[in-house]
Amino acid sequence: MGIEEKLPQGIILTSVEALVNWTRRASMWPATFGLACCAIEMMATGAARYDTGRFGMEVFRASPRQADLMIVAGRVSQKMAPVLRQIYDQMAEPKWVLSMGVCATSGGMFNNYAIVQGVDHVVPVDMYLPGCPPRPEMLLDAILKLHEKVQHEPLGDKRREALKDLPEPAVKPGTMPSSYRFDKQRKKEWAEAVKEGTQEQLRIRKAVAKR
Repeated sequence: MGIEEKLPQGIILTSVEALVNWTRRASMWPATFGLACCAIEMMATGAARYDTGRFGMEVFRASPRQADLMIVAGRVSQKMAPVLRQIYDQMAEPKWVLSMGVCATSGGMFNNYAIVQGVDHVVPVDMYLPGCPPRPEMLLDAILKLHEKVQHEPLGDKRREALKDLPEPAVKPGTMPSSYRFDKQRKKEWAEAVKEGTQEQLRIRKAVAKR
């Protein structure tokens, strides 16, 4: 007995928004981005015991162009930050980021110059997962909460209206820093980065070069 036998005349009604969001949440493909010990728990989540294939996301993609969910599992070093941002930029829209563990979320115990104090300094984060390291059950719970968020995301004009209501960040992403504004050479570098859409990578490279 199929669902078509329970429907009048074999017709089912829904909205385009609900259908599109359902397909997106039911076929998320994570990018393989394990950085430290949290990656062991992430790999365990993808194994047979926890079976993320139940949620249509059993395939961890090696290519960012085939992935739409980045699970940042572990601490992010200053050297790795530009790589992380480059991979994020190569992922197809729409895309989401899950910060796994306290080190990725806030630097954890590594409060020093070598570790980025929160991956949200590099990429926008949609879901934060606490723990050191979080168990696979916790990662599954965070993924399901992210699925719920994706299911209710507005599309088109509704999405643009919803984004208007969000508070403005103190420093907008892509804004030219004052240190670039008054230096002709750095201003030229910034203009070239804007054309390529790599402003944040330029910022990170300069910050790393100062260390």
